[in-house]
Amino acid sequence: MIVTTTTSVEGRPATAYLGVVTGEVIVGANIFKDLFAGIRDIVGGRAGAYESTLRDARQEAFAELEAEARRLGADAVVGVDIDYEVLGNQGSMLMVTVSGTAVRLG
Repeated sequence: MIVTTTTSVEGRPATAYLGVVTGEVIVGANIFKDLFAGIRDIVGGRAGAYESTLRDARQEAFAELEAEARRLGADAVVGVDIDYEVLGNQGSMLMVTVSGTAVRLG
C-alpha cells in the first residue's frame, strides 16, 4: 500500500477515488508524570520514552488508515495529513489522527 502526503503517485494515475479514510489513536498522557519521575530517560535533551509512545501511536494510526483503505479496495492513500491533539482534563490524553484519500491506481 502506497501512503503519501502528496496528492498523486508519480507515473500511476488514480483511476478511482474511494473516499476519505482515517486512523485515530488516543493514548494516556500520564507518561508525562512517569517521564519526569524517571528523569534518567531523558538523554541529550530528548525524552526517549515519550518519543517511543508517540511513534507507536502514529504507527498504529497509520495501520488503521491502511486497513480502512484496503477494505475499500484501494492501492494507495494520497494527501495524508497527520495531526496531534491534547485532550482531557489538563491535557491528560494525546490523540494522533491521520487522514487521506483512498484511491485505486492505474
